[in-house]
Amino acid sequence: MQALLGALKHCPIIAAVRGREALLRAVSSPVGVIFLLGGDLFTLPEQVQAAKDAGKLALIHLDLVEGISRDAAGVSWIARTVRPAGVLSTRAPLLKAAAEDGLSTVLRIFLVDSSSMATGVRMVKACGPSLVEVMPGLVTRAIAQLGQRISQPVIAGGMLERERDVEAALQAGALAASTSSEALWARTNWR
Repeated sequence: MQALLGALKHCPIIAAVRGREALLRAVSSPVGVIFLLGGDLFTLPEQVQAAKDAGKLALIHLDLVEGISRDAAGVSWIARTVRPAGVLSTRAPLLKAAAEDGLSTVLRIFLVDSSSMATGVRMVKACGPSLVEVMPGLVTRAIAQLGQRISQPVIAGGMLERERDVEAALQAGALAASTSSEALWARTNWR
């Protein structure tokens, strides 16, 4: 967890990648953290190793992995075989299992109304993730409100395509922002 927080404080942009070509560009960028949004039991070990070889921390989005059961046994296989820095998911039970296997965890929550805010807070309390990713990342007021209600750092994610989007999320209290916008991966002076 400390390595993850340190990497995000150094560079608050997280490369959210789908596919090998995007991964190759991400490992060459200044980002320190990569979210792997896809893959399967054959490609994940190679993807995570490519990130490690480049000195990056790779986190696997469990909800988007193919060929591995989305249960505690599947999470344990990923933790013991693939050995990422962590995982992310919208499913609290998967994150609890990942934490038990020593992985950093990111709970992804979608905030669209006050009901989803209340549900999100309950989920955070239920699974105690390392970090919480708020989607869409453009909801800066919700980022600030959630940050006041939970103790975990917040990541903004989804629809962050311009520098001013990221800057607004960071000003609202987000620790970092995940984005698939490669132009944003290259900037180094966010703070």
